[in-house]
Amino acid sequence: MKKKSVYVCSECGSVSPRWQGQCPHCGMWNCLAEQTAPRKAGTARQAAAGAIHAPVALADFSEERAVPYSSGLDALDQVLGKGLMPGGVVLLAGDPGIGKSTLLLQLAASISRSGRRALYLSAEESLGQVHARAKRLVASPPDLLALSTTRLEDALAAIGGPDRPDLMIVDSVQTLSSDDVEGLPGSVSQVRAVSTSLIEAAKSNGATLILVGHVTKDGQIAGPKLLEHMVDTVLSLEGDRRHLYRILRVMKNRFGPSHEMVVFEMRGSGMEVVHDPSTFFLQDRNPGLSGTALVMAIDGQRPFAVEVQALVSKSFLAIPRRTALGFDANRLHLLLAVLEKRLRLNLSQVDIYTKIGGGLKMTDPGLDAGIVAAVLSSFYDRALPEGAVVWGEVDLNGQIRPVTSHDIRLKQAQRLGYGPIVGPASGGRGARTIVDLQTSLFGKG
Repeated sequence: MKKKSVYVCSECGSVSPRWQGQCPHCGMWNCLAEQTAPRKAGTARQAAAGAIHAPVALADFSEERAVPYSSGLDALDQVLGKGLMPGGVVLLAGDPGIGKSTLLLQLAASISRSGRRALYLSAEESLGQVHARAKRLVASPPDLLALSTTRLEDALAAIGGPDRPDLMIVDSVQTLSSDDVEGLPGSVSQVRAVSTSLIEAAKSNGATLILVGHVTKDGQIAGPKLLEHMVDTVLSLEGDRRHLYRILRVMKNRFGPSHEMVVFEMRGSGMEVVHDPSTFFLQDRNPGLSGTALVMAIDGQRPFAVEVQALVSKSFLAIPRRTALGFDANRLHLLLAVLEKRLRLNLSQVDIYTKIGGGLKMTDPGLDAGIVAAVLSSFYDRALPEGAVVWGEVDLNGQIRPVTSHDIRLKQAQRLGYGPIVGPASGGRGARTIVDLQTSLFGKG
C-alpha cells in the first residue's frame, strides 16, 4: 500500500494534509515537516486503554481513589498540593546533568520504603548504570523496581500488568518510541503518541506517572506544546551545575498552588532539601564592601534574601560596557537611564557590571531598587549600612512603586533582624523616589 504523507508543525504539533508556508494553527512560518502518516493499527493505544470506559454518575464516584499520598519529602508534598495523586501525571523538565534522574531515583526509593510499589523506567541508561546510581545515592530498598527499555509497549505492559506500580517514572519521554508510529524517537509524532498512551494507561490504572522531559537550547520543553497541556503538573529543575543548589519550580499544577519552589542542595548522597532558604544564597557575604546590596526577593510565595553586586569602573572604550548576569540586560539599561536623568549622574564614561550573587536568575520586579542601590554604592565607593535591605520597582519617573507580597517581605526582613529596611513607601514610611533611596542609604540629597 502506498504510504500517505502528512505535514507536522514543529512548534505546536498540529497536522496538515498538505504543505503550507505558514502553519494554519499557530501562525509560525516554515515549520511544517513532512512525515509518513501513522498506520491505523493502534496496538499501543488499545493496550493503554484496556477495557471500554462507560460514563458514571459523579455522586457515585468513590473519593478514596483520589486521595493523594506522601512522597516522603515534606517540601515536595507542599508544592505539589498534598502529595502524589493517583492517576496524576507530572512532567519534570530541566537542563542535561542538572539532577533530574538523581531526584527521581530518590523519590522512587522513598515511595518503595513506604510500602508502595515504585517502578523506575530508564530509556537512557542500562540497569547496571541505574543500579550503580541507586547504590551511590540511597540505600536501595529491595522492592524498588527498575526497567531499561526504549519501547512504549514494554512500558504499557509494566503499568497495566498484574503487579502494576503505584508510581511509575519514565526517564525520558523523548527517548521512548512506539512501533505503531513512524518517525525517530523525540520527533513530534513519537512524543505525542508515547505521552498520550502513557497518560491514558496511568489514569486507567490509577497510577501516578512522572515523565522526564528534555529542554531545548532556549530552555523550552522539547516536543509539542500539547505535552504541557495534557499533564496535570509541570515542574522545572533549574540551577547552575557549577553551584551546589538546585531550584524546583512549579509552572503548572491542577492539584495545588502554582509558582511555588523548593531549594535543594546537591551532595554526594543526593539532593537534600534546604528547609529555610532565607539566607542560603548569601553564603559568606561581607557587608563592609561597596557595590553590594541586600534585596528581600520573592519567588512564588517564599521570601529570601539575595545579594545584588555592581562594579562601576572608568571606561577606556568608545562605548562603555553594560553587563547583567542573572537578570535582563535591558532592565539594567533602563535603570541606568533613570539614574542619569533623575539623579543627574554622568555614567557615560564608566563601565558597569552587575550580577545576582550565587548564580541565581530572577525576574522579581522588586530587584530594581537593589540594582540601583548596588550601582550607587559602587559609584560612590561607599558600602551600604550593615544590615540594610531594599526592594521595590523603579519606574521611568524615578518613583519606587510597591511590589507584590510587600507584607511578606517586610515580616521576613524583620524576622531576620535586618535594618534599616528601605522599601516602597507604605503608610507614610519608606522611599518614594530614588532620591529618597539615595538619601536613606548614603545621606545624599
